[in-house]
Amino acid sequence: MNSRVSIAVFVFALAGLMTVPTTPVAAHHSAPPFEVAFPQEISETTFSNTWGVPRPGGRRHKGTDLMAPRLTEVYAVADGVVDQIRYNGSAGRSVRISHGAGWTSHYVHLNNDTPGTDDGDAPWTMTVAPRIEEGREVKKGQVIGWVGDSGNAENTAPHTHFELRLNGRSINPYFILVEAFERDMIEAERLAGPLRDLGDYSIE
Repeated sequence: MNSRVSIAVFVFALAGLMTVPTTPVAAHHSAPPFEVAFPQEISETTFSNTWGVPRPGGRRHKGTDLMAPRLTEVYAVADGVVDQIRYNGSAGRSVRISHGAGWTSHYVHLNNDTPGTDDGDAPWTMTVAPRIEEGREVKKGQVIGWVGDSGNAENTAPHTHFELRLNGRSINPYFILVEAFERDMIEAERLAGPLRDLGDYSIE
């Protein structure tokens, strides 16, 4: 676990000020053969199960939207190789990581705005982290980019549309993400240790 899990996360959870998914984890028809790390800062992210929700043009939602402030860090969910960094009209700026055995993770609507604006004109150095490029190996939990609203997310709150695919077929990642989120919460509690007095902490 890296420094992105902090004592503040544990305090937020105890104070009831952070949204934590409570839907029981269901059995997955397709679960990856590796443990998935939560792909964003847990103290900044909220999400729900919107798999299959209708979208314009007759589409259905094929992932989980991880809502968070613009420029929140986005992490690789597992070891792998960056095999695509691209822009297109609907996905905006995105990164795809191959994890082997047919598994890929997709991070969509990454940042395209310069700080303090919604100009859509940021350099790619404000979309993907340093040394993140096609063909580059990445490690689980490594920063790969930043939350944004590029593509058809321009009129929504900033978020990462996250997908898991097996041999090109999207699966519902929600329950896998819940498990990863809960692991981070447990680790935050372990690192924080007993908190004697919540009044010692300022929560805004």
